[in-house]
Amino acid sequence: MNSPPMLELLQTLVSHESPSRDKPSLDRLGSLLAEMLRERGGMVEKIANSEGGDHVLARFPGPDKLRPALVLGHFDTVWPLGTLATMPFRMENRRVYGPGTYDMKAGLTIFLDAIAERIKNRPRPIWALFTSDEEIGSPTSRALIEDLARQCAFALVLEPPMADGSLKTARKGVGRYVLAVEGKAAHAGVAPGEGRNAIVELAHQILNIQKLQDLEAGTTLNVGVIRGGTTTNVVPASALAEVDVRSTSMAEAERIDRSLRSLETVTPGTRLSISGGFNRPPMERSPAISGLFEQARRIGRSLGLELTEGSTGGGSDGNFTAAAGLPTLDGLGVLGHGAHALDEHIVIESLTERSALLAALLSELQVES
Repeated sequence: MNSPPMLELLQTLVSHESPSRDKPSLDRLGSLLAEMLRERGGMVEKIANSEGGDHVLARFPGPDKLRPALVLGHFDTVWPLGTLATMPFRMENRRVYGPGTYDMKAGLTIFLDAIAERIKNRPRPIWALFTSDEEIGSPTSRALIEDLARQCAFALVLEPPMADGSLKTARKGVGRYVLAVEGKAAHAGVAPGEGRNAIVELAHQILNIQKLQDLEAGTTLNVGVIRGGTTTNVVPASALAEVDVRSTSMAEAERIDRSLRSLETVTPGTRLSISGGFNRPPMERSPAISGLFEQARRIGRSLGLELTEGSTGGGSDGNFTAAAGLPTLDGLGVLGHGAHALDEHIVIESLTERSALLAALLSELQVES
């Protein structure tokens, strides 16, 4: 059975709503987390962020001869203020429901429990970074994460696991591009030949974009948003498309980036421009990540757990640490379902299990420094 304090802690975190773009709400929760981390022996620094919530970095001391373990979590959620009124924190059928329970306040909960109750001897320093902008692509925390990665031995990411509880040893990189077409307006009935139809040009380019997809290589492109034109009797002078790109490797990410930037117009008299790029590099399953997972599997067996691994198309801050060359294990959060959905929940029994696993990994993983 789980101790009531862990559930109470989770309820406290969930009750502090924290949308990614609401700085006052984020800073209230960040201050609470900073206080909790100090109470657990951390030397806490709040990293000012004028564009959003301040980030929270806690350093827990250990032998100076070894580089720190880096623990990554985020306290922002996709849910707007007021969601608790219609989607309250509640326990039902051994599950806990509420906005941000699964993604990822339960992950923060197990770290706070592990560092306070389960880690008696720290074989190396532990640095825990809780960020405020992961759900919007980590625009203000990426450089900080990459800087810390260069100083650490390995990274453990508190994101939810795969649906079956597997850890995540690979993630796709994530790209966002905007394709804009400039044409020339004209009266569609009186002088259509004087116009240059931007929407027609965009249609050609959308077909070209889809040809770049390679499902066998794990590379996908999705034109998810298109806009253009003003009214039906005007040849449209402008149009744009927003494109989501996912790739399993840097080689594929670079191929897609080159190809998109090399697109050429088909319709005479139109102009084409491309903006954007990959905001998360792929987390590729390197030998170092494979070796870290094998250690984790052995440690899990000592706890009666048979750990498995998997890959996912979604990105996390683990993409940054892995791309920086740091051995990274992701998906160490709590079992559940419904991230970003109305039925978001965690399985209560997995709180204790995952806290124990996290503590054991922080105590026993061995990586050369």
